[in-house]
Amino acid sequence: MTVRPAMSGNVAVEPAYVAHQKIYPREVGGRFARLRVAAVLSLLGLYYILPWIRWDARQAVLFDLPARKFYIFSLAFWPQDFIFLSWLLIIAALSLFFFTALAGRLWCGFACPQTVWTEVFVWLERLAEGKRAQRMKLDRAPWSAAKLGRKTLKYVLWTACALWTGFTFVGYFTPIGTLGREILAGTPGPWELFWILFYGFATFGNAGLLREQVCKYMCPYARFQSAMFDRHTLIISYDEARGEPRGARQRASNHRSMGLGDCIDCTLCVQVCPTGIDIRAGLQYECIACAACIDACDGVMDRMGYARGLIRYATEAGVQGRRAKILRPRMILYGSALAALIVGFVTAIALRNPIAIDVLHDRNGLYRVIGNDTVENVYLVRLLNKDEHAHRLALSARGLPGLQLDTDDPRPWVGGGQTLAIAVRLRAPQSPELSISNRVFIRASQSDGTPRYAESTTRFIAPQG
Repeated sequence: MTVRPAMSGNVAVEPAYVAHQKIYPREVGGRFARLRVAAVLSLLGLYYILPWIRWDARQAVLFDLPARKFYIFSLAFWPQDFIFLSWLLIIAALSLFFFTALAGRLWCGFACPQTVWTEVFVWLERLAEGKRAQRMKLDRAPWSAAKLGRKTLKYVLWTACALWTGFTFVGYFTPIGTLGREILAGTPGPWELFWILFYGFATFGNAGLLREQVCKYMCPYARFQSAMFDRHTLIISYDEARGEPRGARQRASNHRSMGLGDCIDCTLCVQVCPTGIDIRAGLQYECIACAACIDACDGVMDRMGYARGLIRYATEAGVQGRRAKILRPRMILYGSALAALIVGFVTAIALRNPIAIDVLHDRNGLYRVIGNDTVENVYLVRLLNKDEHAHRLALSARGLPGLQLDTDDPRPWVGGGQTLAIAVRLRAPQSPELSISNRVFIRASQSDGTPRYAESTTRFIAPQG
């Protein structure tokens, strides 16, 4: 459908809104298409399989929100480890900056969830409705039993994929085996059912219906990507000097003598584009760098007997015949910061203290005097073992002369991934050095294996005078 501008006198007025035109991306083969398929299968395989992997009699990857524990294989993370999540998000953001400055929108073209699931939904659409020409013909055709059957099959496949995606998503937060049995028995929890349907609906809408509109209108990355590009960033480029002027010709003809460039104006690069742009018009924010146009153009060049690379990954400087620079200030800055963050993150995880301690002063009685010369304070001490294995801990206190710690079990065992709450009594002799509020430290030391400890600061209250 062609949208014609409205006329106001002799001036053409462009419409403020143009109805969405459905895009029918053409099938394409080539090295980037194979890489894209490999990325989709790898990422989706990881997403769908991970919840089913077992590790030490539990789910290997499980974000147990009710218990406030995140399991990732042999590691268990608690709310106290929130710093690691923040650290990981910073690494992810800086990685995006680094790879965007290096080679453009690699994330969008090969690893973004929107791209990955859209590829799957397009595959299912082709399975139900056929190739590009068949889908276009089917949509133009009047409704019939055959058309209804194909459309129904497509939506059934999309719905099944979306619901399985939602089920898998919830399976990262509720043990997926238990969740599956509850669904088969018809007794899933209300929140689990809500999130399965909600995430399935979001997948169906984004990957099945909206598709490229998410990338063009909803994704903020497309809007600020130019801030990370420079003349030496690898982007998908059309070699205008080589391709223009474009025009049709016979394969055996000498197009140079006809005054034509290498582009035969077949528009295959437009037909295979999932966002429907013409890369020959230059870099556009709608381009997700999927490289489908490169595969299509290389195939045409092969058939015409021309050199490949009319459309290729290249830098602006390279297309202009100048030397591209990979090592430049922003790449050194991003790379150094990223390497430092990754090394620091791995080191922090490896050296993470599995012991945590939290001390709460008894509020029923701030202190009591035993005999005539000893002051006692009572505390509730919570010991957390973030390791997967049980450890024996030893409790001690410091901060005041003659300070003593008393508890029913001064060397408690704390199970793997468990919290133990015990009552602790601190006693100190009355002396001129003892003020109303005194700073003391309660320490829990690992007495088996690698010597590690955790310490908490609290107040020791004594009578005035």
